Amino acid sequence: MRFPFPVTPRMAGHITLKMAGHIIKHKLLRTPKFALVLQLEPLHTCNLTCTGCGRIREYSTSLKDMMSLEDCLAAARECEAPMVSICGGEPLIYPKIEELVQGLLAQGRIVYVCTNGMFMRKKMKEYLAATYSAAQEPVLRRLLEAGVVTAKDLEVIRQGKQARPPVIRPSKWMYWNVHVDGLEYTHDLIVEREGVFQECVQAIKMAKILGFQVATNTTVYKETDMAEIEQMFAYFSNLDVDGHTISPGYDYDAAKKDMIKRLGRQPEDFFLTRKTTREKFARILDWGRQFPIFGTPVYQEFLAGKRELSCTAWAIPTRNVRGWKAPCYLMTDGHYPSYRQMLAEVRWESYGVVDGVARDARCENCLVHCGYDPSGALGTNYQRGDNWKNFKYNFAPRPKPDPAGRRVNPFNGYSVGKGHLAEATAAIKSPPLTGCAGGSTAERDALLAKVTAKRQT
Repeated sequence: MRFPFPVTPRMAGHITLKMAGHIIKHKLLRTPKFALVLQLEPLHTCNLTCTGCGRIREYSTSLKDMMSLEDCLAAARECEAPMVSICGGEPLIYPKIEELVQGLLAQGRIVYVCTNGMFMRKKMKEYLAATYSAAQEPVLRRLLEAGVVTAKDLEVIRQGKQARPPVIRPSKWMYWNVHVDGLEYTHDLIVEREGVFQECVQAIKMAKILGFQVATNTTVYKETDMAEIEQMFAYFSNLDVDGHTISPGYDYDAAKKDMIKRLGRQPEDFFLTRKTTREKFARILDWGRQFPIFGTPVYQEFLAGKRELSCTAWAIPTRNVRGWKAPCYLMTDGHYPSYRQMLAEVRWESYGVVDGVARDARCENCLVHCGYDPSGALGTNYQRGDNWKNFKYNFAPRPKPDPAGRRVNPFNGYSVGKGHLAEATAAIKSPPLTGCAGGSTAERDALLAKVTAKRQT
């Protein structure tokens, strides 16, 4: 099967069957609007400043501004979504992330931890230390041989921990969902820090050795080379990554403001329009057959321009520090104290694109998965054969690793000395450029400023 059966006895059945059962139940009950996935943002603090992301600048980034564990778990119960995507900000900064993951799994949720990957290995080392026994030694040797832990790491792990704190453990109902927007040079440019891609790969390798499920999350922008994205999927298929989410970069208000104010760039030079999205995603249906792409083939047809869909943003609600965010994950027209109140009071008919006409100007270029992927599953624009397409897609054999992925060299930037600050780094480490120390410093500072400005454009 494309997506694996879980082995947890308490939650017998396939993830797809769980989601399908939820949809069928509400269809039989004639529920007009219901949640499929909860986007849960316990905080908006982040350790990166990704180009194209206005999230942490739309909200305060103070660690004081975060949801309590009780509020997070209550939000999942309130909207009854079978799947919870823990996002942010960087959710691994959340002080009670372990308890949150455990609590959601105990509720019977499918859990995605959406992370930039920088703290993944730290969390997995904590898991190993908390659960250490001599029986783990073969796995520890594999980790050391793979280069994802050091001998010093293993010394700490073998010491164990007396208190046995809560940790994030492998579960067939939990995914690490790692943000990756291309191969090394491209991804590090987008996240505005060198070395991030390298850390993501190390974390993914470690997670797979330990038995975690891993997905990647990719956003496509105007300058994205789709051939590179295909290479990226091929490479990760050989690391046994379980699935991929891919979505077009959309010029929502917070992202546009950040693009203009912080980077001095025009949003239209970076984000996709409706037309350019469909040009970029022309081969998405082929990729769906070649790689384990998450989402319905109906949504993929929509991205490729082969059909239209209505926005169903209410099916993927967002709960954050201010309440239930409306109307969607990216647009903000208010926050509500309860999911039910948001469903009742938001004028959903005022959003989306119908027959090629945007009901709200801000929706014109949006084809993002959080608005339209559930439309494919819910059959809001049903065409004959859609149910069979979705069934066949999810229950078809899992695509085999792409042999081409073994020939991909993903480390084409920082790892080989060709990162975005390579020129400035070389200048800083070089001997004085002139006989005058003050002149050397000035020249180096000028070069660093030049390269940094170039990096942002």
